Amino acid sequence: EMFSPSQKYQLFVYHADSLFHDKEYRNAVNKYIMALQQKKSLSKTSKVRPSTGNAASTPQSQCLPSEIEVKYKMAECYTMLKQDKDAIAILDGIPSRQRTPKINMMLANLYKKAGQERSSVTSYKEVLRQCPLALDAILGLLSLSVKGAEVASMTINIIQSIPNLDWLSVWIKAYAFVHTGDNTRAINTICSLEKKSFLRDNVDLLGSLADLYFRAGDNKNSILKFEQAQMLDPYLIKGMDVYGYLLAREGRLEDVENLGCRLFNISDQHAEPWVVSGCHSFYSKRYSRALYLGAKAIQLNSNSVQALLLKGAALRNMGRVQEAIIHFREAIRLAPCRLDCYEGLIECYLASNSIREAMVMANNVYKTLGANAQTLTLLATVCLEDPVTQEKAKTLLDKALTQKPDYVKAVVKKAELLSREQKYEDGIALLRNALANQSDCILHRILGDFLVAVNEYQEAMDQYSIALSLDPNDQKSLEGLQKMEKEESPTDATQEEDVDDMEGSGEEGDLEGSDSEAAQWADQEQWFGMQ
Repeated sequence: EMFSPSQKYQLFVYHADSLFHDKEYRNAVNKYIMALQQKKSLSKTSKVRPSTGNAASTPQSQCLPSEIEVKYKMAECYTMLKQDKDAIAILDGIPSRQRTPKINMMLANLYKKAGQERSSVTSYKEVLRQCPLALDAILGLLSLSVKGAEVASMTINIIQSIPNLDWLSVWIKAYAFVHTGDNTRAINTICSLEKKSFLRDNVDLLGSLADLYFRAGDNKNSILKFEQAQMLDPYLIKGMDVYGYLLAREGRLEDVENLGCRLFNISDQHAEPWVVSGCHSFYSKRYSRALYLGAKAIQLNSNSVQALLLKGAALRNMGRVQEAIIHFREAIRLAPCRLDCYEGLIECYLASNSIREAMVMANNVYKTLGANAQTLTLLATVCLEDPVTQEKAKTLLDKALTQKPDYVKAVVKKAELLSREQKYEDGIALLRNALANQSDCILHRILGDFLVAVNEYQEAMDQYSIALSLDPNDQKSLEGLQKMEKEESPTDATQEEDVDDMEGSGEEGDLEGSDSEAAQWADQEQWFGMQ
């Protein structure tokens, strides 16, 4: 009771701020509410008691924490508690003229997340009106399908008034292509930006370029750009989840492990380190652990597409297909231009024999993202599952390979089709042609399988060996090589059967080990409420 009403208001706010920093968000909200109530009563008493002309009261009132700032902090608490509706309600209560750029920015992001696109666009535009160089607001508008020309027109005055800012209009154009899914033109535009002296070796641009190469299916260039960005900024976290996924796909699990450790040393409060570790577990076939790590990443960032894809893939491989479908659909909602989100969903449909749903989805992707090598291959993959549409699959794959002769997924599916038709010589020619300009574990392994079919055993062994040198964990290449070595050794059929029996028992032992590990991680998952 020794404090004045204004001092009580200040103390409530300071207490709430302290609780916020200690991550006691619910308690902080309660104290902020008490602070606002105190401010309300303070306003009433100041109206009842007119100013006595005491000059000392004026500086004190000026030092009081802003009521708008308190409401903003309350909204931050609600977002941390995942109570987005409450956050929107508290910010909506602030009159439009009193909203600062950061309030409008938070409102725009919350509206976008809630699917209220029109309100989100209005809030982003208000941010740009107050701060024409707010790049996040520009990206927000482009992601909501606002035309690049319209967004550029909102920044034209500032571009003309500040020297050396002419690159901004090109930057807006580049990201307009990104958000419409036109990866080729986006790559070309960002490459032209990168050549400008002001933006040379810009880490953000390199990260965007790496992501675009990944979306376009050019994994080699994607890895190269991620490595460049990492060299320029050793503390870079953004985009490292995609980089880790690409390394894991190439079988570079030791590099993935090292990347995960490095990212955890930088920060464990971002989704990326957890996703990278999850990719290591997934490609080591420890699906339960990958599931737990993916769930942890989603807890930290519910908008992490790569975390959703990781968890979805782990669920699918564990036989929990319906749960996996939910995660892939959410990934599609967040990233409608990313083909890998659709690929994951279609794989789930095929795994559950829902060929009709897979066909509908593949056709939608083909129409939405256009006829490129990736969408053609995806549609062909579904067509291969139905005997009636085999010829259509062949036509689609030929079109894909005409557009992009070295596209690995298209080559793999065409080889699968040729294998069914027992056209091994054609398959060998296709694979040799694809391997002329690249080295890929799967292509070398499939070439080995085809060479076995035409009795070229020595070269088949060489191909399996190359595949294993690229990915030592590739089980199929190892099995192919072991089979070749067995056939070369002078053992009779009985001895071979005995060896097969021994191998079978060894595999069962491995499976038992993986089951016990799965149970252990499933327990942890349940503890975190992630079932």
